[in-house]
Amino acid sequence: MVAKLKKDIILCHLKSSPLPYSLFPAALFMVSYPQQYRPILHVLFGAFLISFSAVFVKIAEVTPTSAGFYRVFFGFLFLLMATLWRKDFKPINRRQAFLIIFCGFIFALDLFVWHESIVYIGPGLATLLGNFQVFLLTAVGIIFFKEEIRPSFLLAIPLAIFGLLLIVGFEWDELSRNYKIGVYFGLLTAICYTLFLLTLRKIQGSSSHNLFLYLMLVSLACSFFLGAKMLWVGDTFSIPNGKSLLALLALGFFSQCFGWVLIANAIPKIPASLTGLVLLLQPTLSFCWDVLFFNRATDTYNWLGLSLTLTAIYMGLSSKNKQQ
Repeated sequence: MVAKLKKDIILCHLKSSPLPYSLFPAALFMVSYPQQYRPILHVLFGAFLISFSAVFVKIAEVTPTSAGFYRVFFGFLFLLMATLWRKDFKPINRRQAFLIIFCGFIFALDLFVWHESIVYIGPGLATLLGNFQVFLLTAVGIIFFKEEIRPSFLLAIPLAIFGLLLIVGFEWDELSRNYKIGVYFGLLTAICYTLFLLTLRKIQGSSSHNLFLYLMLVSLACSFFLGAKMLWVGDTFSIPNGKSLLALLALGFFSQCFGWVLIANAIPKIPASLTGLVLLLQPTLSFCWDVLFFNRATDTYNWLGLSLTLTAIYMGLSSKNKQQ
């Protein structure tokens, strides 16, 4: 009776919140961990915010590199204000500075190839392919950290591949050249994202500096590399119109600043397997926004492939996290 009353109270709270009603079942599922409800909601809301990243990129109507630059540059400005407000500036040593610069470079490459993938195959599939980093991270753990493989992970690999084939299509030779290029860019995004996460993990393990400071410095380094690339190829820094400016500001605030900070701060406070489940909302919702906002052609096989792939990614996350 008490548990049901708690769920009713939470449901009433959610109905008055800005979260879409479609997310209520997931939130109700999470109330079985009432003592950790707040951080779970933070991760849920953070994933919800970041799922709009690709949508903002499309609305902005700027080049892929320009979208990445303004995402991290505006994100840097927002994080700078937060760092100043919290008075979190602390000195860093030479080793930490090198790791931060390298992390910014890898993230710049990650954003570039991801935005290129969006141009070719749309935000939904591009984001979904980038989430294959979970398998690459697990492979690194097995090879370099001698982690054991769980049976669920062995099942997740072929399941993920089969799901990807359902989304992309079995007739690979009949797909357009541009579509194939988009898929390649999406898989390259997963590689870059893996390197980024490994580097960021190394940075966080080397010091106790505040997260705002780290994210701010990484964003600054990333904006430098993306800006240099734009100058090198003659890309324009011009923002076409007010709609584009608002989309880029939203990209910097919600994706690079607010959503990232919410998730990063909440992850240590909830079970790792549950974190993986909640974070899968990001590619799921991103794919849905692609269908709803940009009329992406989707059939039953695509939706089945999406479900199988997300299930496999979750299995991979659970397999990896249970080893820690």
